Amino acid sequence: MIWNDEFETLPREALASLQLKRLQNTLERVYSTVPFYRQAFDRAGVKPEQVQSLSDLQRLPFTLKQDMRDNYPYGLFAVPMEEIVRLHASSGTTGKPTVVGYTRQDIDMWSGLMARSFAAAGVGRGDIIHNAYGYGLFTGGLGAHYGAEKLGAAVIPMSGGNTKKQIMIMQDFGSTVLTCTPSYSLYLAETAAEGGFDIRNFDLKVGILGAEPWSESIREEIEQKLNIKAIDIYGLSEILGPGVAIECIEAQNGLHLWEDHFIAEIIDPQTGENLPDGDEGELVITTITKEGIPMIRYRTRDITRLISEPCICGRSHRRLQRMSGRSDDMLIIRGVNVFPSQIESVLMQVEGVEPHYQLIVDREENLDSLEVQVEVTEDIFSDEVRIMQGLSDRIRSQIKDMLNISCKVRLVEPKTITRSEGKAQRVIDRRR
Repeated sequence: MIWNDEFETLPREALASLQLKRLQNTLERVYSTVPFYRQAFDRAGVKPEQVQSLSDLQRLPFTLKQDMRDNYPYGLFAVPMEEIVRLHASSGTTGKPTVVGYTRQDIDMWSGLMARSFAAAGVGRGDIIHNAYGYGLFTGGLGAHYGAEKLGAAVIPMSGGNTKKQIMIMQDFGSTVLTCTPSYSLYLAETAAEGGFDIRNFDLKVGILGAEPWSESIREEIEQKLNIKAIDIYGLSEILGPGVAIECIEAQNGLHLWEDHFIAEIIDPQTGENLPDGDEGELVITTITKEGIPMIRYRTRDITRLISEPCICGRSHRRLQRMSGRSDDMLIIRGVNVFPSQIESVLMQVEGVEPHYQLIVDREENLDSLEVQVEVTEDIFSDEVRIMQGLSDRIRSQIKDMLNISCKVRLVEPKTITRSEGKAQRVIDRRR
């Protein structure tokens, strides 16, 4: 279902023209209202009026998460505080949080994009959305909530935690849509089974899952264990929150970026140079409709590529390939670049392995070491040592073949690895 046919199917030429007009208006506004951007543009030797094409955007400097922290809390706001009606902050674990502010128009725009995203996932009026994203400073919960109400669906504001109650409510209320992180959806299925419930028999039909990288193998696991269509959604608080991009239910192949509100670039994360469509690199986003805190060439650190080929759903907006990791979460182990999602893709192809794992990185005698801890099924764990050792050796060999790196593999019994109600902690790096 297309929520806004006028903009979602806009011809590419008209979409580019709209982007340029909105970009020029945004650049003029931030140059006149945000000292940080005025100084940054002046250092780069570029005035807003010199941006006459979308390719001219490359002449402007990047905005970094550190820039937001350096201007904490309100230094990047482009409107007076009396126009701000909502404040959110990132859930970062280091340094000061990144603070974002929304005007009334920003909230309306965000709600509309989330409604558009829900519709792309096959959700509509009459659906009951079980919203297990966290409410509060995190943008996920309220972003999904407002979008559901804009769409005209019923929303259950569960937030995170209290998993047994979540399952009861989901069953009793007849929830048809689940919104949460991919790892939490598996935890819900696991907890339901422990309580004697088969979540596959609930009324759920679709899960809109995001806030952490996940692989195609995990998608298959979720769809099998919950009997749903698992849809990937993308967003980040610095840009808007959830609803920046989403897969359509027709294809489930790449996330439609809402290009009437955002301009995407793919850059080489090392050099900062722009890469052509189809090449994988770091995603950079410029907002072109936000009032409260516009972002110019924000380096997301997410690794993806742009898909320009037309989609079967009829939407004209280009798609982002599923995020394969983050440039700043990338592990460098003995000179080899490793993303957790690469190891996950190996693990999920091994029969007898559960979708719960953790990577322990350490330094032993001045050499990096990697231990992969992964849960196995009850049958495997209770089997003889020879079988366990053979499975461990096979996993270690497959990781070596894919990544050209040696690691230890430790098979652990089911439910050993700590579950998360938010983003799963996949990596423990003890070198830091």
